[in-house]
Amino acid sequence: MDLDLAQVRAFVATAEELHFGRAAARLFLTQQALSKRIARLEDELGVRLLVRGKHAVELTEAGQRFLGPARQFLADGDRAVAAARHTARPVRLDVWGHLYGPMRTVGQVIEDTPGIGTEIGLSRDLPAAVTALLRGEIDAGFGRVYPLAPQDQERLSSRLARLEPVDAVFGTDHRLAGRPEVCPADLHDSILWCPAALSRLDFLRHFAESFGISAEEGGANLGLDQLIDRLSADSRRFCLLPADLPLPGGGGIRSVPVSRPTPLYAWSLIWRRHDQHPSLGALLQRFADVGRPLRWLDFQPGSDWLPDADHAELERLRDATSARPR
Repeated sequence: MDLDLAQVRAFVATAEELHFGRAAARLFLTQQALSKRIARLEDELGVRLLVRGKHAVELTEAGQRFLGPARQFLADGDRAVAAARHTARPVRLDVWGHLYGPMRTVGQVIEDTPGIGTEIGLSRDLPAAVTALLRGEIDAGFGRVYPLAPQDQERLSSRLARLEPVDAVFGTDHRLAGRPEVCPADLHDSILWCPAALSRLDFLRHFAESFGISAEEGGANLGLDQLIDRLSADSRRFCLLPADLPLPGGGGIRSVPVSRPTPLYAWSLIWRRHDQHPSLGALLQRFADVGRPLRWLDFQPGSDWLPDADHAELERLRDATSARPR
């Protein structure tokens, strides 16, 4: 039989969303049109792919077997169209974690990789980037990637790209502002100021919990200037920011290195396991090539600190690297 790309695309979207309404919106179709395409595909195949309930959609065993090859079929179709038209669409890369300046890292890679067309976009946070990836709106993301939901882990891959030391930032009236360096134990009677809900600031939450430091949440992340104003106004507060992040001028704050141990902020890349952009592999390799001489993945046990999930990811990356043939 000859598979119809539109029908297969309707099935894949529904299988990934497990919801007819969301899948129809993703493909800019009505639910009726989406259902008809899937029904025709099932008729052609002679098997049921989806079980439709009132409130949920489930894959049948045949649907589970069909999903992987169906994704590959769509990716091959897209590549065939691009080859025929001789067009090279840029890799669409979204960044998030804007308070920590992700473009300082991405910019170094993009500037050093003129042969790969890249289009940079902005995501609000990791969940927004995951949604855009699964909908095919972007090809990859760069930001802090913490443990994903099980269903997303099956469809997405991620890899550490950089471990960046952070400093403690104080108002000049804070008792630690004049120190040449501080350690986490020095911060026990200070308040870690978080510019948004802790549930959205995974790194700061883990730091506070690991070292027994009180944390205070802000209502909304209004940017670096607002954060600096909050720190300047309260001599008990501090925050953690990348050591080489340019801070606003005008005084009122001090950036002090943290040691014994030094907290490291983990930046990662994330992408779809299937339906990948043809240049994605080259872009991932460039991140590794640029980062290697800059020691972006250096970690000193006993001297540095990472949240447990980031440390486990670093160990997996090292194991995978050492297992590659040389």
